[in-house]
Amino acid sequence: MHKLIRYVLSTWLCLLLSSGSTAATSQSLTVILDWFVNPDHAPLIIAEQQGFFKEQGLDVKLISPTDPNDPAKWVAAGKADIGITYEPEFMELVDQALPLVRFGTLVDKPLTCLVALKDNHHQSLTNLKGKRIGTSNGGLSNLLIQVMLEKQGLNKNDVELVNLQYNLTQALLTKRVDAVAGLQRNVEVPELELNGHKVAVYFPEEFGIPTYSELIFITHTAHTNDNRLPRFITAIKKAVRYMDEHPKETWNQFAKQYPEANNPVNHESWFATMPYFAEDPAAFNPEDWQQFAVFMFKNKLITKVQPLSRYAITLRKDSV
Repeated sequence: MHKLIRYVLSTWLCLLLSSGSTAATSQSLTVILDWFVNPDHAPLIIAEQQGFFKEQGLDVKLISPTDPNDPAKWVAAGKADIGITYEPEFMELVDQALPLVRFGTLVDKPLTCLVALKDNHHQSLTNLKGKRIGTSNGGLSNLLIQVMLEKQGLNKNDVELVNLQYNLTQALLTKRVDAVAGLQRNVEVPELELNGHKVAVYFPEEFGIPTYSELIFITHTAHTNDNRLPRFITAIKKAVRYMDEHPKETWNQFAKQYPEANNPVNHESWFATMPYFAEDPAAFNPEDWQQFAVFMFKNKLITKVQPLSRYAITLRKDSV
């Protein structure tokens, strides 16, 4: 009897010490998102909920920015360990000599697209000749329109570009414009379809635009050897796989934690976004990055094509 009591006490003490040791060695990690929490961030939320970060000895804090430009600024200034941003904007920031580097990918394909309402007068991209196309900003958005039109034998003078800033969907529905560029294929497109609108959707990568990653993980160039990074990516990879296996369950978990996001639009977006998450977040495609950098340079969005090592680091295979 006494031996049994001593065994139980000894086992309990070992578990207690083990638990305390794990908590003591857990490392904090601050991640600033590109926007408020939404289905684009699903792998991070699921990694947190399922304990995948904890398994890697990480205590991850997710921060929603007040400005989409905050992630790069915060990471460059050392106010956050990791930021989520967009590959095109990231290349522009590297061109401006900000000390940033990509170490992983969240969404490995473009999400932006050009959308028109589908009716008897709109059957293809060529039908936009003489029409108005709304954009949210200049730069890359206008360039995408130009290249896509040229692929169909048109040019920018064949259309009227309207700078809408925001409310792209509303401008399309009220027929202020005939098409809009900059809508997300996993958000606004499902929303339009959910509300009974038939839409024609055109993907930039199918009309002459080199493919690129919509969302990437960045860190400060001084932290390229930070051992928290491969552990973070390992947790994200595990979360993506878990989502593939439990799509409905993970949506329910997300909706429960973020009730303000529990609506039909986000529900549709959750499942529409899942195919676009990088199955291997650490993977880096040098050919795609080189082609897109050259595309940015030729169209004067950046002043120089940087060596690939300046854009990205590749984490060791044995560490992820």
